[in-house]
Amino acid sequence: MPRYQRILLKLSGEALAGDKGFGIDPATLHTIAQECVQVARLGVQVAIVIGGGNIFRGVAGASSGMDRASADYMGMLATAMNCLAVQDALETLGVQTRVQSAIAMQQIAEPYIRRKAIRHLEKGRIVIFACGTGNPYFSTDTAAALRAAEIEAEIILKATKVDGIYDADPRKDPNATRFAQLTHMDALQRRLAVMDSTALSLCMDNKLPIIVFDLHTAGNILRVVQGEAVGTLVCA
Repeated sequence: MPRYQRILLKLSGEALAGDKGFGIDPATLHTIAQECVQVARLGVQVAIVIGGGNIFRGVAGASSGMDRASADYMGMLATAMNCLAVQDALETLGVQTRVQSAIAMQQIAEPYIRRKAIRHLEKGRIVIFACGTGNPYFSTDTAAALRAAEIEAEIILKATKVDGIYDADPRKDPNATRFAQLTHMDALQRRLAVMDSTALSLCMDNKLPIIVFDLHTAGNILRVVQGEAVGTLVCA
């Protein structure tokens, strides 16, 4: 039996690139879609927020001299491309989906309307949120926290390349220690790379738990939803 009835899954754009590091890897995309479908078929309502870093990262554009707002809007459009790819992969597997965009693009996505998003979820459709919050200077982590609070998701599942939150980078420090559980305040004060501070503060204010886990271990999304001890739990 699933532990959660409504979840928000936060995927980085880089997750879709697989080992390529750029663009969208079809095999990785199919694997992620299969796991999401398994969860949805348990009766869990699934919403997804996807980053765009595999195509364009606004912060990187700004650091190279671009206007920050323009770079962020380019990053938001990159997320829309990823959302359409995930939508296609999910629907190929027989699940109904809707893409809702914070930036109007009526030919390819619905506008984001909170009540409509909740209604889609109640009807068993996977809802994919594109274009972040629609505003520059906000990350897709913040968009995930905002949308999760709006749709009253029970938890944010943040899928990453590592199996939880560490006190140091485990790829650089062999002595790095993994946390099983943290509070939002701990994560903020320690400046741990869970989410940016805006997203973490929003989750803390709304008592919204976060589980950080390794996306590339097969079956992990399902394990988290079923309440197994996977990754690191950040909670009030």
